[in-house]
Amino acid sequence: MKALCIYAGPQAKQHLARQGLSASDVGVIPAAAGGPKGLILGPIDRFLFHEWLPNSQQTIDLVGASIGAWRMATACMPNSLAGLLRLEHDYIHQHYELKPGQKFPSAQQVSDAFRDNLDLFYGGSIESLLTHPRYRLHVLTSRGKGLLKREHPLWSPLGYGVAFLSNVIHRKAMGASLERVVFSSAGHLPFGTQDYASRHLTLTTNNFMDVLQASCAIPFVLKAVHNIEGAPSGAYWDGGITDYHLHLDWQNSAHPEQHRGLVLYPHFQKSVVPGWLDKTLKWRHKATPFLSNTVVLAPNPEWIKTLPNGKLPDRNDFSTYGQDLQARVKVWKAATSASEQLADELAQWLNQPHMSVVQDL
Repeated sequence: MKALCIYAGPQAKQHLARQGLSASDVGVIPAAAGGPKGLILGPIDRFLFHEWLPNSQQTIDLVGASIGAWRMATACMPNSLAGLLRLEHDYIHQHYELKPGQKFPSAQQVSDAFRDNLDLFYGGSIESLLTHPRYRLHVLTSRGKGLLKREHPLWSPLGYGVAFLSNVIHRKAMGASLERVVFSSAGHLPFGTQDYASRHLTLTTNNFMDVLQASCAIPFVLKAVHNIEGAPSGAYWDGGITDYHLHLDWQNSAHPEQHRGLVLYPHFQKSVVPGWLDKTLKWRHKATPFLSNTVVLAPNPEWIKTLPNGKLPDRNDFSTYGQDLQARVKVWKAATSASEQLADELAQWLNQPHMSVVQDL
């Protein structure tokens, strides 16, 4: 069974039909939030950054939220192959010992352990990854406003309730509660920001750890990050809340003269869902003109059914397997091992890019 599906927006499909896909065509690589689902993309990441993209020389914008930010930051490390392998290993083996009477680890426990892991993972590499000669890193976070300006046991749940209701009415309306804040290592944003309340700031060696932790700070699972250096005051949460799958305006960059190129998007599904609160709003899951120049690489839904438990790894597995770390590790390792087929099929298609396998996004 084929594992890889390739989807393309109208402009991207015309490009592929004319000349296939070469490494020099790529201008942007987005990386979605989605927790453990992102593990399935490890082999594709390693193929792209270690084998394929080195055949080109252009500057590429790497844009990530949550686990996607972790993946893209790792791709900027001096030894990206070793880093991406370690990311997969560390994510699979993460474990939190429960105290007596606990059913789940506290948000503080998870945040403290995650920060320790980030310090170990990126220690000594931050300056070099932020000054990568080819890759410009953009990390998305969600800054709370109003009831969400500071993390609070009462006001935060109420604030997210208000955000949910306003988002149902109109996605832009959620901007009164949560602002998109993008921290960049260099350059202009490779997408337009007229769609949603946004702010663009500088990613530095001093704020990198706080920014990356904030981008991964799932509300009520991890603690929000406050007082990020060089940023307005407020609580900063997971970038996936405002931009779950980075359904961004890739057609209108903040600097029209910069290298445009195609948006090459390794993703774990066909749908590019705008925000985390849009997961149940199916009418927002369809492609829009924003994605006209985008190529999505995603696992075949039928192939996913052949994985352990018939699904991708996800956060529910933490509850399913509880303290049985060995069982969860076995299942997740089996899924990531099987996903090598995704990278193999991508390499084959790049050598012989038949349009018969390219579907409309």
